[in-house]
Amino acid sequence: MAFDNLERPLPLAPRLDAELRRAHPSTILAAAVETFGDSLALVSSFGAESAVLLHLVAQIKPDIPVLFLDTGMLFGQTLDYRKSLARRLGLTDVRDLRPHYADLAAVDPDAKLHQTDTDACCNVRKVVPLDRALAEFDAWITGRKRFHGGDRLSLPVVEQAGRQVKFNPLANWGKAELEAYAAEHELPAHPLVAQGFPSIGCWPCTQPAEEGEDARAGRWKGLDKTECGIHLARAPGAATNVGGDI
Repeated sequence: MAFDNLERPLPLAPRLDAELRRAHPSTILAAAVETFGDSLALVSSFGAESAVLLHLVAQIKPDIPVLFLDTGMLFGQTLDYRKSLARRLGLTDVRDLRPHYADLAAVDPDAKLHQTDTDACCNVRKVVPLDRALAEFDAWITGRKRFHGGDRLSLPVVEQAGRQVKFNPLANWGKAELEAYAAEHELPAHPLVAQGFPSIGCWPCTQPAEEGEDARAGRWKGLDKTECGIHLARAPGAATNVGGDI
């Protein structure tokens, strides 16, 4: 008997993406929590648009682990905003991820690596700490959106990322939806937004964007770089090789 024409069930990530691709962000988040429970984390920069996603998830699971990458080079305003916003939203498990001292001593002892190799700097300060923290989770949530352009234009709502499933509940929303939600819920803006920063990372590599530029135009300005690396596919274990045996 031939079985070639029988439909085979889709793997989990493509199936969820098909079911949720037009869903409201709160519906996507609820599905993520229902599917993965305590094996789900949210990764947040507490940046220019972070309040919307953090508020949405706080309504569903305020004790979700929120992973915050404290690179040692963040704006002071970001550190203050992280504390005040988490307290205001009632998020009870925000985890500050920092690069290991041994990693920095091996590849960036003078904290000047960003001047010569931004990819290596992002790797030691963001990619490696996040990979270590995510090892205990089966799925994670990001705040990426298609309207930011670049590689994000074709962003799915749910995707497979190595052994983990990644949820992008705001993929379908544009700037108007974000601003309307923030206004409706009276969410405080990151202090640097008023100074012309529509996207905020580390202070050495972030500038205000000019009028008419896309939201991430001020990140690594003048370089052929649009992502820090945490959302780029790589071989398992590759990002953790910093400075040899550590």
